Amino acid sequence: MSDVRSLGGLEVEVVAGRTEPVLAIHGVSSNRRLWNWLRAEAPELSLIAPDLRGRGGSVGVGGPSSVARHAEDMVAVLDALDLESVSVCGMSMGGFVAVALATAHPDRVRDLVLVDGGFPMSVHEGVTEDGVRAAFTAQASRVGRTFTDVDEYADFVLPGMPLLDRDDPLLRDYLVHDLADGRVRLDPGILVADATDTILGPSSWRQLDRPTRLVYAEWSTGEGSAPAYPPDRVAQLAAELPALQATELVEGVDHAASIMTRRGAAVVAEHLRTL
Repeated sequence: MSDVRSLGGLEVEVVAGRTEPVLAIHGVSSNRRLWNWLRAEAPELSLIAPDLRGRGGSVGVGGPSSVARHAEDMVAVLDALDLESVSVCGMSMGGFVAVALATAHPDRVRDLVLVDGGFPMSVHEGVTEDGVRAAFTAQASRVGRTFTDVDEYADFVLPGMPLLDRDDPLLRDYLVHDLADGRVRLDPGILVADATDTILGPSSWRQLDRPTRLVYAEWSTGEGSAPAYPPDRVAQLAAELPALQATELVEGVDHAASIMTRRGAAVVAEHLRTL
């Protein structure tokens, strides 16, 4: 059972389950249906899954936007639900938002599961602001197009996610949620601002004191690509940050597939069950 509500100014899907609620925060160019695979693997989980400002059902919620602003939006969602403290699961930029939330408002976060995000990424070392803006401006070009159907949209976006199964009905549902009348529900200015802040902005991860788990992918984009988090970097993070209590490498997946496949979602589900 789930229902969609307007909470804290955002469109939020609240999924009823048998557990204490988990706030699930999606990535920079994603939407709340990112959690389809987690729901399939762990139907017992109670989830609070917002569309972040500028995406999906929250596309009309404008900027300015940043990781810190998203964290404050999450506080507003929790306030609207009368929840004092929750477990938080964040993927990619959602992991950075989760860390910002846990460090700015530690009383609102019990613990965290971060999925290929939340800490500075090796693949971003040496990237300039111009480079980030160029890359994500190109990614935002889909906003200016009209797609005849979800299959045409899949043709456009899936080459950048090569390990996903085009025939997966969970993926189709995710892509459908991006669209309204053939247009992508994404604010390009917010996308670029958020990407720039995530990659180049300040991070409070060293202040993190909530129990934290990191699930990370073997590759970044496709088989053999350099990972966001090489194992030696993860070991260094664990040595420097006592709050990072568990880490797990998911072999055979890349960044997107770390949550958008049953294989990746199963690992994430097991870490959420241990909280």
